[in-house]
Amino acid sequence: MNASEPVPSAESLLRAAAPHELVATARRLLSDHVGAEEVTLLLADYALSVLQPVTHLPYTGDPVAAHDGPVGRAFISQTPVVEVPDGSAHAHVVHLPLTVRGDRLGVLSVRLSSGASDPATVLRLTDFATALAHEVTTAGRDTDLYLQARRTRRLTLAAEMQWQLLPGRGCARQEYVIGAHLEPAYTVGGDNFDWSTDADHLTLTVTDGMGQGIDASLLTSLAVGALRNARRAGIGLADQACLADQALFAQYGGKSYASTLLLRFDLDTGVVRAVDAGSPQLYRQRDDTVERIELEAQLPLGMFEETLYEEQTFHVQPGDRLIVVSSGVHGARAADGGSFGQRALRQTLSATRRESPHEAARAVVSGLIEHFGSRELAADAAVVCLDWSGRNNGA
Repeated sequence: MNASEPVPSAESLLRAAAPHELVATARRLLSDHVGAEEVTLLLADYALSVLQPVTHLPYTGDPVAAHDGPVGRAFISQTPVVEVPDGSAHAHVVHLPLTVRGDRLGVLSVRLSSGASDPATVLRLTDFATALAHEVTTAGRDTDLYLQARRTRRLTLAAEMQWQLLPGRGCARQEYVIGAHLEPAYTVGGDNFDWSTDADHLTLTVTDGMGQGIDASLLTSLAVGALRNARRAGIGLADQACLADQALFAQYGGKSYASTLLLRFDLDTGVVRAVDAGSPQLYRQRDDTVERIELEAQLPLGMFEETLYEEQTFHVQPGDRLIVVSSGVHGARAADGGSFGQRALRQTLSATRRESPHEAARAVVSGLIEHFGSRELAADAAVVCLDWSGRNNGA
């Protein structure tokens, strides 16, 4: 079979592979069917700073910058990049984004003879990379190897719990694109974001559990679990907050609580129902204007027994961008005493308006680190960025 023919049943062959053999299976398939000379799987680390080449799992090769060079360009742009290596007139390397429903995992790099990297082959390789990304995600249920390969150093126990609690770092549908970021990635304790979508709605929450380390992680895990339990029972947004509030108060008696912002989007109309239970702040970018959406501040979850919560509503329009930041972002202070949320946050949002939601969220955290003056932040920082398209270009 030559390179112009499609790879037969690549998805089924990947699905049949043992979880730890996905990389070897991908190499064999691409060698057999498109003449690949070399195949490398690179996974983004938790801080989204480097891409790690997976060699003999769980070990990795030398990391590659996630935002520079041909590999970084493929990761950021989410499009294939064809590289002609120096001194290699007869070979091309095709770098292909590994993405699952908007969640960026890494890059698949495939070395081909120069004549084999035609547009049709690149398109087939793109489909193959997507299939491989889905299998890497599925394999994570059965093996730790790919999670181990993502880390440049050991996670704290609290961070391990928080990353396992997250739905991912991105999500995309026709109506919206979400990008999110957490820092400090390897020691985060209490910050969390969560989302769930169905045919007509998107529910998004950002939670900031008080405290640090394992205590904050346990508190946030209970809050997120209670919110999910209520949501999956088909309960409305305000009642989700009420039930989670009761669960936290029953466990902690008001001594510990979690600040949470709950949002529920109607995908048809752009109506957003909101419950502001604490400190996460919400900003909207419409055209070139940045404004904070002022919601009625209600009590954090678990502060008092049987707190009643009320919903508010606002609208989003096609082209709007929403940004949610935890208190560790908007409240972070520099050495001169100024908070990041006063001016620097708005400046960063304005400067990244044309970037993807993933890169905008990362840029906010990078700006925060620069403002604070150290990667050793005083508090956890969570940023969620959502670009809204809506349906049928309607409101």
